[in-house]
Amino acid sequence: MPLITRRRALGLMAGASMLPPRAFAHVAPQRSEIRGALAKYFTDDGTKGTFVAYKVEDYLVIASDTERSGEGKLPASTFKIANSLIALETGVVEDPDKDVFKWDGVVRSIEAWNKDHTLRSAIAVSAVPVYQEIARRIGPERMQKFLDELDYGNHDIGGGIDQFWLTGALRIDPVQQVDFVDRLRRGTLPMSKRSQDLVRDIIPTVKVGDSLIHFKSGLLGAERGEHTLGWMVGWVDKSDQPTVFALNMDCPEQRHVADRMTLTQACLKDTGAL
Repeated sequence: MPLITRRRALGLMAGASMLPPRAFAHVAPQRSEIRGALAKYFTDDGTKGTFVAYKVEDYLVIASDTERSGEGKLPASTFKIANSLIALETGVVEDPDKDVFKWDGVVRSIEAWNKDHTLRSAIAVSAVPVYQEIARRIGPERMQKFLDELDYGNHDIGGGIDQFWLTGALRIDPVQQVDFVDRLRRGTLPMSKRSQDLVRDIIPTVKVGDSLIHFKSGLLGAERGEHTLGWMVGWVDKSDQPTVFALNMDCPEQRHVADRMTLTQACLKDTGAL
């Protein structure tokens, strides 16, 4: 699907009068649909959240609600997708399998972080310290430049170069997440083909039936054991019917951390993506 101007996107979604039009700056959904039944998955799980799916072949956006789907929140570790792209594009990482980030020796509560990592292994276990080091090496000037070019969320890196996506000023809403992930899926981000190919390759996957889910999770406060907000973003390959998705949910209890994927799959099945 070709890139379109923000003005055209505004017109399309304003006519639908359902989802926040500002977010659709790069794709051209022709229809949007609110399915209140999707919200029940969250209430039945004792929490609050939202789910957005973009069924590419149908030019259809399906969302559980109009409010939370348009609320910007800290991206947490879903920002590792953009951070990986920028690392490769700037040469901070040359090879996602060979460049090694040495463990700094600080013992953290998440055991998988207490070791050396490559970019591929770091994104697999969502190693925050590795990506903080990557951000520091990129530096604020280049980071800001690329966030502007990627049109990522509100573009705001305030709060510290190694904290802005965790505790700082960066915000992105679920519709914007879908927009960003779909551009990566299609390889149309303003980045080299190599960087986009490599990031698509290192993003974790899970097979469900005849579908392959490419996903990146996010969890605020994970390293402190203070789970407050969980994310799951990505896309599903099912025959020639791709679906891009974003879920965020409050995580007041430990069980909700695992429920991010459980609810994602339930919503994807509900929308026919699995």
